[in-house]
Amino acid sequence: MGRRVIKRNNQNAQTDDNNFNTYLTSSLKENLDSIQKMLGNPVDLVIRNFYFAKHACAIIYIDGLSNKQQIEENVLRELERLEQSDQTAELNTSNLLAIIHEQLISISSIKNVDTMDKLSLGLLSGSSVLLLDGVERVLLLETKEWESRAIQEPVSEALIRGPREGFVENLNTNIVLIRRQIRDPNLHFKEYDIGRRSKKKLVLAYISGIIHPELLKEVKKRLSSIDTDDAMESGYIEQWIEDSFLSPFPQIFNSERPDKAASALIKGKFIILLDGTPFVLIAPTEIGGAFKSPEDYYERWLISSLIRVLRYLAAFITMFLPALYIALVSYHQGMIPSQLAFSIASTREGVPFPAFVEAVLMGVTMELLREAGARLPKTIGQTIGIVGGLVIGEAAVSAGVVSPIMVIVVALTAVASFTIPMYSVAISFRMVRFGFMAAAAFLGLYGIILAYIMVNIHIVNLKSFGVPYSTPYAPTFISDWKDLVLRMPAPMLGRRPEYLQTKDKISAKKRRSK
Repeated sequence: MGRRVIKRNNQNAQTDDNNFNTYLTSSLKENLDSIQKMLGNPVDLVIRNFYFAKHACAIIYIDGLSNKQQIEENVLRELERLEQSDQTAELNTSNLLAIIHEQLISISSIKNVDTMDKLSLGLLSGSSVLLLDGVERVLLLETKEWESRAIQEPVSEALIRGPREGFVENLNTNIVLIRRQIRDPNLHFKEYDIGRRSKKKLVLAYISGIIHPELLKEVKKRLSSIDTDDAMESGYIEQWIEDSFLSPFPQIFNSERPDKAASALIKGKFIILLDGTPFVLIAPTEIGGAFKSPEDYYERWLISSLIRVLRYLAAFITMFLPALYIALVSYHQGMIPSQLAFSIASTREGVPFPAFVEAVLMGVTMELLREAGARLPKTIGQTIGIVGGLVIGEAAVSAGVVSPIMVIVVALTAVASFTIPMYSVAISFRMVRFGFMAAAAFLGLYGIILAYIMVNIHIVNLKSFGVPYSTPYAPTFISDWKDLVLRMPAPMLGRRPEYLQTKDKISAKKRRSK
């Protein structure tokens, strides 16, 4: 019986969706009744009836989504002015809508629609609707206005040197920020409607003449295949279009920095912007991109290269330091220098747990503190993360639950994870760390090596829109190594990445040496 009820409800829902696709009638009253019924008689639906040239009319909008002042000044007053002019004698039912369309020049965008689904989508997007009795079409007037956050410095990608503006939740503002960075007529934006219920606006941005045609074709295909009720954040889109959604490693990066997004476009990648979120998606990606920051290209090449080497070292510490400690203490004590071995043994005296349990306890504790700090208000969260870690670590050592050396190992691992610029990749490294710890607990260094081989096999098999995730290591593109672990001077980075197979491969001419 339950299955029959569900099936019947789904059929009713499908019928309701089909009703949205019905055409408008010539009766103003019937159209208004249909709109109210379709929207469930909402309390914020404003209906204003009036007469224009002896024809019954109505303008409707959602309170809070449309600009009332613009409707009053640019629509109603313009209609009043038009009615007082000599053109009213020529007005009739056949040309009424067309003349109004031509005369409302103060409205930036006017659309002529004839179906309920287009009307409802425009209405719920902030447009006002002008209906006329005796006419089977309506005008969607661009009068949307709602509160939006001002452009601010990105929170998740702070830089010492670089632009201070970041994306916001308004899609149009984000497009403007991209255009300010790239003033190229070949910069194209393709719009999609995502979500059967949410009807979110999504924009695919790319530079024609640079991006590979097959890559562009593939991303358009994947975006068109998205079939879901809602898409509240770009993370929804990421999981729908990425190659392997079961992998712990993100194959699509995100950013709230316009300069980073613009740089990706110029390299031959594409970006995806979704209305309602400041985070844009960037693809294709490679594992080496997780260690790059926009600031690398604003500082001198030697400084940027040294910082990048530190990031690779930090990634190694994040994934392997606890596992190496477990392996050496549990299986390979002979590899530890004698003095250090005696020191570790003395600090572990009285600790009731093996090194693996110690590491798991402290690792989970640090993750709990990190999560608590992120969810609490900013000022309190920072205090919880720092002071909480110190207090709990000191208390655990005093109680003899963990050894002091383990506190140092876990703290160093936590600090190292913060140096990775790409937050989603840093989380993946932290998660993989526990797998290496388990492998070390069972097989020591041999377990770490086996786990490392398995992770590498997985990474080599990953693809991001057809681009190998492990590139330019495997497959090897020697020319792309100029901007990998080390960043060569800007005049030497005149070619776009080879692995993207861009149409225009040259991004800058070589500098002439004196």
